[in-house]
Parts: sequence; C-alpha cells; structure tokens
Amino acid sequence: MGLFNKNKKEEYVPKTGILGNADDYSVYEMKPVEKILYFVLAAVVGAVVGNIFYENMILSGIAALICGFVFVPVRKKQIIAKRQQKLLLQFKDMLDSLSTSIGAGSNVHDAFASAAHDMEMQYTADSDIYRELKIILAGMANNINIEELLLDFGDRSQQPDIISFANVFDTCYRKGGNIRDVLKNTYRILCDKIDISLEIKTMVSSKTSEQNIMLVMPVIFVYLLKQMGSDVINLTSSTGRTSTTIAVLMFAAAYWLSKKILNIKI
Repeated sequence: MGLFNKNKKEEYVPKTGILGNADDYSVYEMKPVEKILYFVLAAVVGAVVGNIFYENMILSGIAALICGFVFVPVRKKQIIAKRQQKLLLQFKDMLDSLSTSIGAGSNVHDAFASAAHDMEMQYTADSDIYRELKIILAGMANNINIEELLLDFGDRSQQPDIISFANVFDTCYRKGGNIRDVLKNTYRILCDKIDISLEIKTMVSSKTSEQNIMLVMPVIFVYLLKQMGSDVINLTSSTGRTSTTIAVLMFAAAYWLSKKILNIKI
C-alpha cells in the first residue's frame, strides 16, 4: 500500500503567493460555460469531418467526442501560453519604468510604487502586472523582503526571463550591487529577445498560414471528390475506411510535427 501511494501522481496545487492572493500563471481553470462552448465547437467540427470521411453516424459521433475531449485541454494550454506571453511584455515595460525611477534617484520602494502607477495608466488596474506590483507593495508594507516577493513572482510566472531577473535582483540586492545596472541590462536583453522573437514569428507566419491551409484542404478535396459520385471515390467499404483512418492519423501526426517545428523558442 505504501509503494502504491508513493508512486501515485500527486495532484498539482496552484501557487497563491506569499500573501495568498496571487495567481499561478501555469494554471487556468475554465468555467463550465467555456468548457461546454469549446467542447461543442470542436465536436461539431469533428462530426462534420467524420461524416465527410466515413458517412456513418456512429463513427462521426466517435470523431466528435474525440475532437471535443482533445481540444479542451489544448485550448487551455493556448490560453495559458497567451497570458504568459502578455505578462512578459508587461514585465518589460515595468522594467523600463523601474530603471527610469531608480536612475532618477528613487529608492526601491518608491520605484516600484511609481512603476505601479505607470502600469495602471498603461494597462489599467485589471492587468496582471499591475496586480503583481500591488502585491509586491503590500508585501513590502508587511515587512516582507522585496527579493522574496520577486522570487515568488518569478516562480508563479513560469517565465525564464522573470525568474532570471528575480534571481539576479536577489543576489545583487543582498550583496549591495548596482540595481540600476541590473535593471538596465535586464531590460535591454529582454527587449532584444522579444524583438528577435517577433522577427521569427514574422518569418514563419507564411508557413503557419500554409499549415492552416493544409489542415483544411484534405477535407475539402475529399468532399469535392465525393460530390462527383461514388464511381470516383468510395470510402464506405471496410478497405476504404481502414485506409481513411490510417491517412487521418498520418495527417494528424504530420500536423502535430509541423506545429512543433514552427514553435521556435528563444
């Protein structure tokens, strides 16, 4: 029994921060309405495609269920990745504000307070970066070390750049290093990284468009062939359905591989 419990996968507990009121950016809990909406959307697409390929209600229903159950977690990952990317862009602007304030002679607390005001004006009070800055300021007001708050922010963000900045800030702040240079260098490196990332996305955008077209073309092609009559193509036989299933699996594997190739990370 002990061995069973040891090998059993533990459920992930979202991190809520030092003060217990922060978000874990690697977690997104879909509302029931969202789950139903995405499931139905994917199921409808799966049913239509399944009907084109198989012309069988049962097989179309199975395809609809598979698409629905597969798409919901995929969509959840997409939402998490989009939020993390948005947070990173906001974090870059926060560093710019901090660097400007500290360069003008402000202390760390005043610099973060000024950055919070700037982020509220730039991104509104509902933005993630503004909420994080308010948490940092509240923590400092409760005598929590700034470096601990930043390390916690980095841990919850799951962003290597934010984690790296928090670690460097922690070492520099405790050892009396030049915070101004740390902020300036981190901001410059992050800007360069984001610019390169945008250039790469621009370069592969045409390939991404081709990938999306190739996702739809086989379905349209098979549909047009079937409209010409059963003499042109017949997928209702056992051989036809077997070959269709193999082709669909190969196509899905090729699409997944192309997504991996085009997902270039710096």
